[in-house]
Amino acid sequence: MQSSSRPSVPSRHAAVCGKPISHSLSPVIHAAGYAAAGLLTWSYTAIECAEAELPALVAGLGPQWAGLSLTMPLKEVALTLAAAASPVAIAIGAANTLVRRPDGTWFADNTDVPGMVRVLGDAGLARGPSVTVLGGGGTARAALAAAAQLGAVDVTVVTRRPEAREELAPAAAALGVTITGVEWADAPAAFDADAVISTVPKGAADALATAVKWRPGTVLFDAIYDPWPTPLAAAAAQHGVPVVSGLDLLLAQALGQFEQFTGVRPAPEAAMRAALTAASAVR
Repeated sequence: MQSSSRPSVPSRHAAVCGKPISHSLSPVIHAAGYAAAGLLTWSYTAIECAEAELPALVAGLGPQWAGLSLTMPLKEVALTLAAAASPVAIAIGAANTLVRRPDGTWFADNTDVPGMVRVLGDAGLARGPSVTVLGGGGTARAALAAAAQLGAVDVTVVTRRPEAREELAPAAAALGVTITGVEWADAPAAFDADAVISTVPKGAADALATAVKWRPGTVLFDAIYDPWPTPLAAAAAQHGVPVVSGLDLLLAQALGQFEQFTGVRPAPEAAMRAALTAASAVR
């Protein structure tokens, strides 16, 4: 007599890694996506992992692991663990995504960049914009790549240390954009751009909120989302400037990761957005 039971579906796993990681909302977003897409055997967790610990962690993952999302401070070391990588990840020297390939090797990508392109476009930014980037770290490199994909050829970069602008030069050269450096004391004048992308830590740009003369048509993207709104974002909104938050980017980059991990396209954006909105409202 034949059994009527269905064959079991292998479980699949993904996770976000970083240190610290307990604050991450990525598990909420991806879990909602799995539920909406009917991926009932999939799970997504958060793993606390320091930079020196990532190679061993990745090496120990079994074939049931579909991918990893990487946040600070793992984006640079993640790129070194992949057998292949996307051009944009190579250009900026950072990966926020590792995808398991059928042969067991890992592919590195950076979904922050297309995520930035999307959220800026959704906010009304046209192609070929003038762009100002505040900051010189890893998120600033992603911002340079997003500016390049949007058609910018010269990007104004405002940093507190001149050395930080110099450290961006290799990425800018690889992306085909030039950098015009501005000292932090002159930051308010640099807001005369189609897009201002702030990648600095919380509190660093607060004083600019009362110093900037907002230009009609500017779009502000502030990569922070906790606390929100930042003084800079609140000031922009008060002057009618479209504002994009770090939460908008968190969702946009997660959509790209979800599609690469699961093969489901398009990702169930409505469900993932609703889960993120609900989770962020109670933090």
